[in-house]
Formats: sequence, structure tokens, C-alpha cells
Amino acid sequence: MDQIQSITNTSRKKGAHLTFEERVIIQTRLKDKYSLRRIAHEIGCAVNTIRNEIKRGTVLLYNGKIERYRAMDGQSVYEVHRENCGRKYAAISKGIFLEYVRENFKKKDWSLDACVGRAIANNLFRRDEMVCTKTLYNYVTLGLLGEIKSIDLPLRVKRKNSKKRVREHKKKLGRSIDERDPAVNERQDFGHWEFDLVLGKRIRDEVLLTMVERKTRCALIRKLPNKESSSVLAALYELRDNMFQDCFDQIFQTITTDNGSEFSRLSELESISRTLVYYAHPYCSSDKGTNENHNGLFRRFLPKGKSIQDYPLEHITDVERWANTLPRKILGYKTPEECFAEEANIALAK
Repeated sequence: MDQIQSITNTSRKKGAHLTFEERVIIQTRLKDKYSLRRIAHEIGCAVNTIRNEIKRGTVLLYNGKIERYRAMDGQSVYEVHRENCGRKYAAISKGIFLEYVRENFKKKDWSLDACVGRAIANNLFRRDEMVCTKTLYNYVTLGLLGEIKSIDLPLRVKRKNSKKRVREHKKKLGRSIDERDPAVNERQDFGHWEFDLVLGKRIRDEVLLTMVERKTRCALIRKLPNKESSSVLAALYELRDNMFQDCFDQIFQTITTDNGSEFSRLSELESISRTLVYYAHPYCSSDKGTNENHNGLFRRFLPKGKSIQDYPLEHITDVERWANTLPRKILGYKTPEECFAEEANIALAK
């Protein structure tokens, strides 16, 4: 049957709860002997809404002799019900898992996602005993993770998007990244590295040479006395002669770095090894974004403006070890150290 005219007032928002003023109207119209349909039409709601509201707000008066609807009692019942509505958080029932998250977050400096992913990968908890990463971040916002606050999540308060810029007319120190095999971008092959320097104070201070393998995200950090190109080259020679020896060519197939003068002699490696050196586009840090992201991780323990000389070698080694033992979502919550060992064994077996 077609309806020509709706019985409800369209100016009232659909699904809105009754207000105290509307309950007063119901009480008044019942005294005036209005029908339920007429009251619903005046308020602009369904008849069943009025019927249910009357049922909730009806009380016994005059020593239980008379039943009558009262707006005040209807409002009181509504407020009690309202306190119990809404989604219930599982923070109390998942207490053991949340304690596991807090412990690894504080003691090992893992991210919330790393805690969840590692627990799943190692079957530490049943899925019904855990919450997902997004829920953990919501718990932080609501203050349900105790001492973990939003300010403790480094990327949550500083992440921002930036546009990629490629500027021309800049000095070129060697082979451009445009000549690099496009397959390197797919991260399917092992042995492709990105280099950069982390500075402390700008004047007369030591620097850190950071090296990150693109596929496994394994990082190496070397402390240098200065940012001269000879110091950078000497660090690579030391790696070649002491750490990797006969397998340097398999481990370091390519190196990608920026156009800083400290890397001007890096291409000399090509004369003594099969390693190919590529230089990123000028002013385009995204060409070696893996290294830039890792530098952000290192800065948690090596803040800008602090002298690198103030940090002993043991501290630098601890930072490197922490980064390489941090479970990564992109690695299936394996650690870079585990993935590097697997890939290196495969590369050396060829």
C-alpha cells in the first residue's frame, strides 16, 4: 500500500534518542488523552518508540494503586541504560598479552606492531588471547596501556608526507642511479646496500657511517673520526679485509649513496672488487629511503645535536644490535639478523 504522507516529522534526525523535553511532551499528551500514534506524529518518531518509552517510564503512584508515565523516571531509566551501552574493551581479559607488549616495548624498544607480529609468528598466544595492532594503538589513545603514551610512539607524533624532488645541475660523482638494474627496486635479490652518514655536532666531531641491506634490512654502523672521503673508504676496506674477506663481492653487489663529498671516492671500490657504486639523484633522499628510515631509528638513541664522541663504541654496537634484532612486519616478523644469515648462506652457496 502506497503512503502519500509520512506520519513522522522529517525534521527530526532519524535514529536519534528521545530527549527529556520530548519525554515531557509524552507525559503531557497522555494526560490530554492523545493516542500513541498522534503523539508519535507530533514528536516525529515511530509508534513503537513511544510505546517502549511509556513502558520504561511507567511507575506506580498513590501506594501502588495507579500506573502512570513520568518523564523524569523515563529519563532516569534511559541514563542508566546509556551507561552500559557502547563497545566493551577486552583490555582486562587480555591482560597477559598486554603485559607482554608493555615488557617488550619498554625493555626491547619494540614497536606495538612488532610485539603483535612476533607473538603471532612464534605462536606465543592464542588469537583470542590477543588484540590486533590497531586496537593496541587505540588502547594507547584511551590510556589502557598504563605508562605507554602517544608521546612514546616516535612516528605517531612526527610522521609527515613529503614530495619527491629531483633537482638538476648538481655535481655528479659517478654512475647515476638511473643506470642501476631496475630489478634492485623489487628487493628480490640480496646484496644491494644503501649508505649514508649520521652527524652529531657539525664542527670537529666524529660521524657514523650507516649501511643498510635493502632486502633483509640488516644494518651496519661504523664510527669514523671525520666525514672525509678517505675515512669512508678506509671503513669499507676494513669491512672487506676483516669482516667479509673472500665473500665481499657476494655480500656487496651494489652500493647506493648520495652526492656528498664524503662519498666521492667510494667508486674506487670498483677497481678492487666487483661491487658497483651508484649515486642517487640530487636532493632526493627517497632514492635510498631504506637507509633514511633506519637513520630515524638510530636517532632514538643518538639524538641530533649530541656529539658522537660522547657515545662509546659499546653504545653504537648496542644500537646496531637492537636494530638487527627488531622484528619487522615487512619480513614476516623475522628479524633482519635472521634474514641476513639466511640470504648470506644462499649467496655463498652459489
